[in-house]
Amino acid sequence: MQTGASAADRLKAWLQYPLPHHLISRLTHRLTRIESPAFKDWAIRDFVRRFGVDMGEAAEPDTRAYKTFNAFFTRSLKPGARPIAADQDAIACPVDGAVSQLGPIEEGRIFQAKGQSYTALELLGGDAEEAARYTSGSFATLYLSPKDYHRIHMPLAGELRRMLHVPGRLFSVNPPTTRAVPRLFARNERVACCFDTEAGPMALVMVGAMNVASIETVWASEVTPPMGRRVQVWNYKPGETRLEKGAEAGRFNMGSTVILLFAQGRVRWEPEYQPGAAVRMGRKLASLI
Repeated sequence: MQTGASAADRLKAWLQYPLPHHLISRLTHRLTRIESPAFKDWAIRDFVRRFGVDMGEAAEPDTRAYKTFNAFFTRSLKPGARPIAADQDAIACPVDGAVSQLGPIEEGRIFQAKGQSYTALELLGGDAEEAARYTSGSFATLYLSPKDYHRIHMPLAGELRRMLHVPGRLFSVNPPTTRAVPRLFARNERVACCFDTEAGPMALVMVGAMNVASIETVWASEVTPPMGRRVQVWNYKPGETRLEKGAEAGRFNMGSTVILLFAQGRVRWEPEYQPGAAVRMGRKLASLI
């Protein structure tokens, strides 16, 4: 199969295969929760400098005020820093980051990169009932870089119907690895949150990655780590958990990727968003049809 991966991409990906992904991520989990001022203040300052983090938009701009590195990494923003698209037909972007890919789901397959794809069924842990909702639907894959805001918000108001934890590897999800590792997003550990919205069914999938030591949701707190080797499913009663448009849904403790799925004929992506385009949480990502 011809892919868009260069020799350098394939080498970087190949080097990741033998690594103990979960052990590395568990170590990161511990390190990012060290409260020693000498360690966490140095780590935060170095990270801000290295990645050019804009602390001016943080609710707490003083890097020394954060109890741990993870508290800094999952920092909240100042009120009004991310206005939510107010148009009635607007679907708001759930995260800061960049578009990896977006477009139609074709015969149940989701495009990853040139020569690379995977199925909605794989992404959703083999849940055929859930995957069938998105046959010939639409998807958007959004990549969060280290410098980005790492809380995840609701694109639309929705009622939570189901949550799935799908165990897997923890390959990096940066662009070179996305181009080189087959079925990357269907192989990495992930949490899929399935909602009923005015656009019909919507899946908000939080994909783990190397050093992403945990994924949290606002209703279940820390979902990973650890959750074992089998897919776990939680079903929610009608009216039990409802989140409004723009409300926080979860967060990555260290960064990764979010994938949105919608049913056929329900949304139209804004034309300005093509692979590589920057996105900001709250801005209009798509329109309801």
